[in-house]
Amino acid sequence: MKLMNTIKTLYIRVLFIGVIVLVSVNLNAQEFKKTATAGFTFLELPASARTAALGEASIALSDINSDAVFQNPAALGYSNQKHSFSVSYAPWLADIKHYTMSYSYESPYGIIGIGVIMLDYGSMPRTTVGGGQKVFNILGDFNANSLAVGLSYSRRLTDKFSFGVTLKYAEEKIDIYKASNILFDGGVLYYTGLSSLRIAMSIQNFGVDAKFINDEFKMPSVLRLGAAMELFGDMESEYRVTLVMEALHPNDTDERLNIGGEVSWLNMITFRGGYKFFCDEESYSAGFGINPKLSYPINFDFAYSDYGRLGDVSRFTIQLGVL
Repeated sequence: MKLMNTIKTLYIRVLFIGVIVLVSVNLNAQEFKKTATAGFTFLELPASARTAALGEASIALSDINSDAVFQNPAALGYSNQKHSFSVSYAPWLADIKHYTMSYSYESPYGIIGIGVIMLDYGSMPRTTVGGGQKVFNILGDFNANSLAVGLSYSRRLTDKFSFGVTLKYAEEKIDIYKASNILFDGGVLYYTGLSSLRIAMSIQNFGVDAKFINDEFKMPSVLRLGAAMELFGDMESEYRVTLVMEALHPNDTDERLNIGGEVSWLNMITFRGGYKFFCDEESYSAGFGINPKLSYPINFDFAYSDYGRLGDVSRFTIQLGVL
């Protein structure tokens, strides 16, 4: 127990040092507008339908199993499944396809997770200027895509506290050119003892600058502070109402606030909704989840997100588990 408390204290200190460094870097850069100053922004997209439907407020949820590798690796520590597997798909804006996959395993030494994110921009014609001023010759096609692969570890030190870390490789490629980097995520999740209130903190996409050809760019680092609580019932109740809130401090745009909620009946049918404040185009989202209560855990989730003038995005997720 003494060793666990020492690890817990050390981890919190390291995480707070990272927070201080991240905030300090951003404070020193307040003289100019931060919008569109980071690369690898595909890492900021919601990775599951449940997260998207809740307005992307999800780091304080403790029942998301393998999808925690994308939101807050500390939540992996509360997974109640020996094996958990999840896949998501979204037809993103401008005919872009967004895929995610996650897997987690409960080992004797903690929970290990793997997460994969891929954005497929499709193929585009390769052209050169022809003889006329507005004439172009097509020389074939080229492809563009983004990829991130992460390895996560989480451990629940007590029944009220867990921590988690993720080390991931991220890459963006256009034709023969590419940029890559190694990034770090870290988070904590704590049950306060005040009813079902839990609070969480995470740092995502923390890393040094990367370079594409000759141009350097920073990573889309973000500090998240979140809370979640059942306003009515609990996970074992016939009816449950859960509220989630999350404050974000990104280094490539202004601060934001996300709020979401879900209403569930027997944890079989769940309706969700959320809203993202202080965004240019993003606003409300909604969705639902179905758990048919089969002999093995399986969940089907759907989300609809409004992006204003850009249009809307639908997302589908299937999550399987072994108890």
